[in-house]
Amino acid sequence: MSDELKLGTWKEDNVEQENTSEGIGGWLILVAIGVVISPLRLLAFTVGTYPEIFSSGAWQILTTPSSEAYNPMWAPFLVGEILINTGLILASLYMAYLFFSKKTNFPKWYIGIACFSLVFVIIDAFAMKLVMPDEPIFDSDTIKELLRSLFAVIIWVPYMLVSKRVKATFVS
Repeated sequence: MSDELKLGTWKEDNVEQENTSEGIGGWLILVAIGVVISPLRLLAFTVGTYPEIFSSGAWQILTTPSSEAYNPMWAPFLVGEILINTGLILASLYMAYLFFSKKTNFPKWYIGIACFSLVFVIIDAFAMKLVMPDEPIFDSDTIKELLRSLFAVIIWVPYMLVSKRVKATFVS
């Protein structure tokens, strides 16, 4: 094997080219898709869920002490979910900016949001159990979110930490 091949370069038609792992390519394309879809998915969930709670009268039913459905934990639970989901939307938008600007902080933000999301799904499930003790902790939607978050942590967090492409791409 020639020295040129060992160094990751080769000559083709007398033009030297370099085999690099920088830029949005390879497995990083899947991360890019997730970075774009994530804030849209969170926004669709938030806009599709919370306004209806207020417009349908559910808020009053759940938070009025004389109501049969009243639980003193409903108001803090719902307000907390709204605030956390809004924060995740904003953090995801910022993460998308970091990604497409190829900023060095992107991998840290990605890891932070992925880990926070996993912990949030678990804590949210147990908090819901406090509000609705007769319901299962992990319903099908919660299991789906838990698996999605777990997948991100198990697969993509190590990728962010060891990938040569990630290290070569997020440099500004």
